[in-house]
Amino acid sequence: MTQLIRVHETGGAEVMKWESAVLTDPGPGEVQVAHTAIGLNFIDVYFRTGVYPAPLPFTPGLEAAGIVENIGDGVEGLEIGDRVAYAATPLGAYAESRNIEAVKLVKIPDGVEDSTAAAMMLKGMTAQYLLRSTFRVKSGDTILFHAAAGGVGLIACQWAKHLGATVIGTVGSEEKAALARQNGCDYPIIYTEENFVERVREITDGKGVPVVYDSVGQSTFMSSLDCLQPRGSMVLFGQSSGKVEPFDLSILSAKGSLFLTRPTLFNYTATRSELESSANELFDVVASGAVSVSVNQEYALSNAIGAHNDLENRKTTGSSVLIP
Repeated sequence: MTQLIRVHETGGAEVMKWESAVLTDPGPGEVQVAHTAIGLNFIDVYFRTGVYPAPLPFTPGLEAAGIVENIGDGVEGLEIGDRVAYAATPLGAYAESRNIEAVKLVKIPDGVEDSTAAAMMLKGMTAQYLLRSTFRVKSGDTILFHAAAGGVGLIACQWAKHLGATVIGTVGSEEKAALARQNGCDYPIIYTEENFVERVREITDGKGVPVVYDSVGQSTFMSSLDCLQPRGSMVLFGQSSGKVEPFDLSILSAKGSLFLTRPTLFNYTATRSELESSANELFDVVASGAVSVSVNQEYALSNAIGAHNDLENRKTTGSSVLIP
């Protein structure tokens, strides 16, 4: 038996139920992982509310760290007792233990705590593909990153600064501005007090930026386009404020032949080699000290409702984990 969170109908945080379930032995190619920490991410809210559809009932969660406690047939390279982490489909991380395909796991290096690994896999590999693949940030670039004090934002600000970029970030309060600044954001903009388009233009002497990373969506999208240089890239990788409404694509040409993409992590880690490359680059920058991952909130897994409420009400900073 294992305890887990299960969603029987989509809706508010209260639809998550703390239940018992039978956990079978792992099948061929699978391992059984006893979770020690589980990552909390806004994508979990999207699934819970039905913005991203999932067959009901389901257990939320795409990211966790833990200990291998059972191994199915045909699995190589893993042993019982290994510390592992993942950010992968299918859903099911909000559980004390689960079975998952071995190819989706990576070993946690010595010196990285389980809670840090659980907090950084999805967010950290998201930062990795955004900064290194979707738009390859280089020394001398000036970038705009929305929600700079969030889990992905704090990692991305540090990483971009490490790459030699100048980082502009939007935040919602003085407290979050200070946090973003401490993590490599050169110009935190409090969007409730300043017009971020005007501020970006001021910072860049009217030139705009070559890339905007936007996980906010509806409330920032159109203004973000106005922050871009001609042929700049608009990277929409989330929608915490709601879906972007359909719009006339000729706007992209009118604003300077802009590029628009809506990437997801799992398209950038679709193969084993891509997963290993992304995870290894993430572990390397963390191990070197170039990027630190702040786990600023911990919740009991059984209190997933409280964790989601805090996340949706923007009461969290940095990364959060659920502890079984």
